[in-house]
Amino acid sequence: MQRRQFIGWIMKADYHLKKSGPYQYIDEGSGRTVLLLHGLFGALSNWEGVINKFRQNFRVIIPMLPIYEMPVREAKLNGLVEYLEGFIDTFDLQDVILMGNSLGGHIALIYTLKHQGNVKKMVLTGSSGLFENSMGGSFPRRGSYDYIKERVEYTFYDPKTATKELIDEVFAITKSVPKCLKIVAIAKSAQRHNMAAEIPSIKTPALLIWGLNDTITPPMVAHEFNRLLSNSKLKFIDRCCHAPMMEHPDKFNDIIEEFIEEKVEV
Repeated sequence: MQRRQFIGWIMKADYHLKKSGPYQYIDEGSGRTVLLLHGLFGALSNWEGVINKFRQNFRVIIPMLPIYEMPVREAKLNGLVEYLEGFIDTFDLQDVILMGNSLGGHIALIYTLKHQGNVKKMVLTGSSGLFENSMGGSFPRRGSYDYIKERVEYTFYDPKTATKELIDEVFAITKSVPKCLKIVAIAKSAQRHNMAAEIPSIKTPALLIWGLNDTITPPMVAHEFNRLLSNSKLKFIDRCCHAPMMEHPDKFNDIIEEFIEEKVEV
């Protein structure tokens, strides 16, 4: 299984999960739209620090990607991109600031490539799309709590960041055969979709925030994104692995705030 897969956490109760048609999402604050895309395990509160910081002056939206609801045969990266396109069209979201972590970054890249006129700025952190340190898209080891605990802790520089609540949530997901099959299918789809040849076509202003100690999408991946994205800037956070928004939320938010407030040159 891919090491980067274990990056989900339970949504905190103080955010109301809204539902409209096929879409479930968080929608907090008002103003310019900041749209956040979560990673493969389909949880939302990994963005808790971003919500708390930016809902004061922005509209912060997080769609719940239908990773576990998609039929196995349709569980592919392109299906998730189509879902995002439908979500953005349904709610008429324009000039969005699009932000993605891990698999969410991969989806953000594909969407931005197709709809550059609708993405004002893009933020990637620990994004897939070029390379990731994995053991392939094999079936997650089921029934071993210790194994799941080790995989979740591997996501963070400080293993203590992986709370028992988080580990329990991921363990519950991996006990489901249908969910595991969909996770593997999507992971394999992402592995096959290397974007090195496509990324140079993206001219949208982009910010890359990377953990200096990321063992899943290592720093060399960030440098390659920075090279391929002509209008990008790269910021590293030390003592940080694959989830900067969780491990160093204040630093992460400060970097984002500076980037968002910068004027886009025409």
